[in-house]
This record gives sequence, C-alpha cells and structure tokens, in this order.
Amino acid sequence: MEAHDDGRLTGAALRTVFAALMLGMFLAALDQTIVSTALPTIVGDLGGLNHLSWVVTSYLLASTVSTPVYGKLGDMFGRKPVFLAAILVFLAGSMLAGLSQSMAELIGFRALQGVGAGGLMVGAQAIIADIVPPRERGRYMGLIGSVFAVASVAGPLLGGFLVDNLSWRWVFYVNLPVGALAVLIVSTRLHLHTPSVRHRIDYLGIGLLTGGVGALILLTTWGGTQYAWGSDTIVGLGVAGAAIIAVFVWWERRAVEPILPLRLFRSSVFSVASAMGFTIGMAMFGAIIFIPLFLQIVYVVSPTSSGLRTIPLMAGLLTAAILSGRAISRLGRYRAFPIAGTAVLVVGMYLLSLLDVGTPSWVASAYMVVVGVGLGLVMQVLVLVVQNDARPQEIGVATSSATFFRSVGGAFGVAIFGTIFASRLSHRLAGLPRSVTAHLGSGVQLNPRQIDQLPAKVHLAVLHAFAHSLQGVFLFGMALAAVPFVLSWFLREVPLRTSVARAAESAPPEPSGQVAWQSKDRS
Repeated sequence: MEAHDDGRLTGAALRTVFAALMLGMFLAALDQTIVSTALPTIVGDLGGLNHLSWVVTSYLLASTVSTPVYGKLGDMFGRKPVFLAAILVFLAGSMLAGLSQSMAELIGFRALQGVGAGGLMVGAQAIIADIVPPRERGRYMGLIGSVFAVASVAGPLLGGFLVDNLSWRWVFYVNLPVGALAVLIVSTRLHLHTPSVRHRIDYLGIGLLTGGVGALILLTTWGGTQYAWGSDTIVGLGVAGAAIIAVFVWWERRAVEPILPLRLFRSSVFSVASAMGFTIGMAMFGAIIFIPLFLQIVYVVSPTSSGLRTIPLMAGLLTAAILSGRAISRLGRYRAFPIAGTAVLVVGMYLLSLLDVGTPSWVASAYMVVVGVGLGLVMQVLVLVVQNDARPQEIGVATSSATFFRSVGGAFGVAIFGTIFASRLSHRLAGLPRSVTAHLGSGVQLNPRQIDQLPAKVHLAVLHAFAHSLQGVFLFGMALAAVPFVLSWFLREVPLRTSVARAAESAPPEPSGQVAWQSKDRS
C-alpha cells in the first residue's frame, strides 16, 4: 500500500510527491539569490539604478509577510489548493518579471513572485506534516534543509550562466518548466483531506500583520544605508511598525478565526521554538552575509567564486541536517539536537571571529564547516518540533510561524550586524584621508573593486581595518547565538507521534482543547 487510510503516503507515491514539494521550495529559495549576479545587466537594460535594491527588497518583503497568511489559509481551506495557488502566483510573477520593460514593472512583478514564494515554503513543509508522521518526518526535514543550502550556492552560479549565455530574462523564465512539473505532480498524485466547514477570513488581521511587519522590514532594510538611523523616515517606520503590531495583537485576541492564533504561545514548546528561530535567524543571516564579502575583499575573488567558496558551509549544513533528521526518526527524540546545534554554532561564530588578513583559505573553509554543522543540527528540527506540538487544524499556521519568525529575525540581524560593522569600520578608517574612504562604501555595500585599486600601503591598512571590524561582528554573533543555546535547555521533549494527524472538520476548539490533543494520539 502506498496510501493509508489516515492520509499517510509511503513508497513511490511519497517519493514522487516529496520531489514535487522540494521543487517548489527550491524555486522559492533559488529566487532569493539567483537575481544577484544579474542585477548589473538588468540596470544596463532597464535603467533605474536608484531603485535597484527594490528588486531584492520587494521579493523579501512580500514573501515574509505572506508566510503566516498561507499557513492559516492552508489550515482553513486545505493544503493542496493553497499550495497550487501559491505555485501559480509564483509562476505568473516569474513570467511577468521576465517580460518587464521598466524597473518599476520588474519590482512589482518581483513582489508578486514573493507572494507566491511565501506559500511555496510554508505549503511544502505543512503538506509533509499531512502525509508523514512526526516520528518519520525528521529524515525529510533534513532533505528540505538541504534545499536551502543547494539554492544558496546554485543561485548566483545559475544566474551568472543564464546572463552570460542567454539573457537576464531567463533568470525568471527558468522557473516556468520546473514549476509546471511541480503543478502536474501535485495535481495528479497528491490527495489530501480538505475541510468542508465554512470559515471567516481575518482580513483585518492580514492587513495589520502585513503593514506592521512591512514597516519593520523596511526599517531594517533602509536603516544605515538609504537613510540614517536617526532620520525621520526610519524613526517613523519604527513607530508605525510597533503601533500596527500592537493593534494587530489587540485584534487577534478578538478575531473569530485569527490569522495568527495567540493561543499558540500558551504552549511552552511553541514559544521557546519561535524565540529560538528568531534569534538563530538573526545570528545566521546577520553574520553569514559578511562571509562572501570577506572572501571577495581578502582573497580578491569574484562574487561567483566567493559563492563557490561558501560550499563548505553548505556542505556542513547539508550533512548535519540529513544525519540529524535520520537520527531523530530512529530515536524518536529531538531535544539533544537543538542543544548540540546551538552549542556548535556558538563555537563556529567564535572561530569566524578569528578570521584575519593572513588566514589561509583552508582554515576559513574549516570554520565555515563548523558553522554549517551547527545550523544543520537545529534549523529544520524547530519546524518539526512546532508541528508535532500543534493541534491538527493548526499545523499550517504553526509551520508558517516557525518560518516567519526566522525570516523576521534574519531581517533584523542583517540590519544590526550591518550597523555594528559600519560603525567599527568607520572608526578604524578615521585616520585615512577622506578622499580615500569616500568611495569605498560601508557595511554590506563595501566595494571590493575600489579597495583592490587602492595604493599598496593604503590597501593593506584598509584590509586590516576591515578584518578587525568583521571580527567584532562575529563576536557579537557568538553572543547572540548563545541566546538560543540557553533557550534550547527549556525546550520540552514531546514524544513524536507515529501517525499523521488529519485536520478536524470543525472550528478550532477552545484553548483547553490543545491539552486534550497533546495527550490523545502519541502512539
């Protein structure tokens, strides 16, 4: 039997559907990075250099704010139709982005892509929860984690290849055949239970969440780069974002079917896992974004080559994610892995703080492996933890919340680490002539080519200033990684279920129902 009465899939049916889900997630993850190498060519064709950053920002913003919406809609109307809708939205955005005739059109269609991408990431992981029991899900979560590792390396490489041999438009067109294959497989081979109860969509909650998170992400994206941190724009975004989020929390307590049920936070497992995801996202995205910059400036390599040199980090993440997933499935226990993973991540961040101008490349690679192993041991485990703890009709929103908090944490991490780095670098370069430092850039916008063209003595001074500034960033990352390490000790071990949980065909029960669910089916 390949399909069981409770909705579980096995054998060839599971492998086929899982491959389609991974294709969908791969597309969403790939489009976070594939555009980077095509941006100079896009500007040369469409113009609009002043709005270039929005090609990336619009995608990030749309995918982040849409994530919790998809999770809730999947719980309400069924995972399959919502996932298919997300693929179609993503493919429509991809086709229109490739057809863009102006920078404004491209930015708008990238946002449409992002709206679809949010559903691809959440939908795939929630569907896995519908067809694979938690006890067996670890091995699949490890493979899902590998999708992000592969996409982060393959994105810039594939983008560069397509731009050099075809056109920048193929960076978007390449999604169409892959997405069509995923639609075909999911449509014909995936059969899931769809709730038949009428639901009330929390439109106000969706609007408030979108507005509040959008303002905060723009704050972290623009702060210290396009606008000074103390500028009216940044302060206004911060005040508006905080106020809207406060109203959102107030409204969610009163909504009939809230888009993000606050009762989820009554579970210590969900609260601890969400806090860990947020802080790990800060440490991971905030620090790792500087590794390619270090490789480009210190080892004088191209952006594409720096992407290849991060393969050790991705290899460590991939190996640890797969092995830990298999171990969890075999043992039926997970708590030790987040504890070990965050501990290894603290060590890895400390090792990165030792990077200097004279560090051999093989040593830098070894340090990256350690960081990758730490991330691989913990990232996807947190998704499994919240899915196993959630009630059947809230698995989608629990899954999306885990992804959402990690993404928002990453946005804040990039901003905070960028500010720390820019401040330290500015202080260390204060002794150099203004004519030298004016054209170098700052933070993640530091220009490797301009540094390489400096006179020998000035070049060496800038390199040492850069390396010492970066060491402070990674030390902060180490301190930040210690937070989820402490939190991991408070993560309660809940036995992994050996059967899948079909969503109930009724409105969500009162908060007390969660206790009944958690004690019911732990066979």
